[in-house]
Amino acid sequence: MSRLTTAEMRGYQQICGSDGAMMVIACDQRGGMRSLLAKEPEAQAAISDQTLGDTKADIAKFLASKASCVLVDPICAVPALVDDRIIQRDTALLIGLDASGWDTSPEGYRLSKLVPGISARRVRQLGATGGKIMVYLRSDRDEANVHNIKILRQCIEDFANEDLLLVVEFLTYRFDGEDEADYKAKLPSLIVGGSKICLDCGSKVLKIPYPGTPEACAEVTRLAGDVPWAVLSAGVDHSTFLSQVEDAMRNGASGVIAGRSLWKDCISLDRSITKDRLESVAVPRLREIQAVIAAHFKGARSAGIDRGQKANA
Repeated sequence: MSRLTTAEMRGYQQICGSDGAMMVIACDQRGGMRSLLAKEPEAQAAISDQTLGDTKADIAKFLASKASCVLVDPICAVPALVDDRIIQRDTALLIGLDASGWDTSPEGYRLSKLVPGISARRVRQLGATGGKIMVYLRSDRDEANVHNIKILRQCIEDFANEDLLLVVEFLTYRFDGEDEADYKAKLPSLIVGGSKICLDCGSKVLKIPYPGTPEACAEVTRLAGDVPWAVLSAGVDHSTFLSQVEDAMRNGASGVIAGRSLWKDCISLDRSITKDRLESVAVPRLREIQAVIAAHFKGARSAGIDRGQKANA
């Protein structure tokens, strides 16, 4: 099992709160954020990178400042977040390496893409605490993952050479023509299997979809050993995500890296509306998630388990 180096551990501590749990606000979306800001494709296409950057700056200023870290993309958000002194000094910064969208192979497999020119060295130059890579995986079909595992190994090696923290995320997906009910029934095994692929590639911190059941959460924890994992929100509604966080934390997760479930109905092209709704809607949601995390970390500590430090075990 891969362990964090001293430098990586320092980065991991910084993306965690004072309780040792990850509470990262994700706003590295580009296409997905455009679709929330405008309904029509023409209007979405007209939204500039600058406008997206302004929206991400507001999320960082009004929401992420109350968490431990913000995750952004390298196209719209940085270096402005740092250069314009928007991100607070005690808010850690993760920068995503993955390009928006995916290519499709002749077989129908999703092929992940990287943002050109964004390496571990460039992430460090942008003032970040670390990076994040997302790839698509179907753990039940080896041939679907060859391209994406190659990208994953490349990024892990690059960040190891730079001795910089890298958070590894994967998403799974349904094939064209695949029965939806069959796919949903496979989800727990697909997420456990995807987690194993990432771990086998040398991942040291995981960001994964909710594994689907408490038992699958516990299996991810067993496989991960000392590697901490955070659950992502995938844009589900807040009450659903709270229940998922409860399951994940009860069964060994080390925190949350969440975006759309917190802010998807808060952002607007009118920045005054964005500010108001981030403060009145998103922050209370964040506080509820933090309360769930705190309760489970408190229970783990009282039982003699310090999951916030499991990466240093």
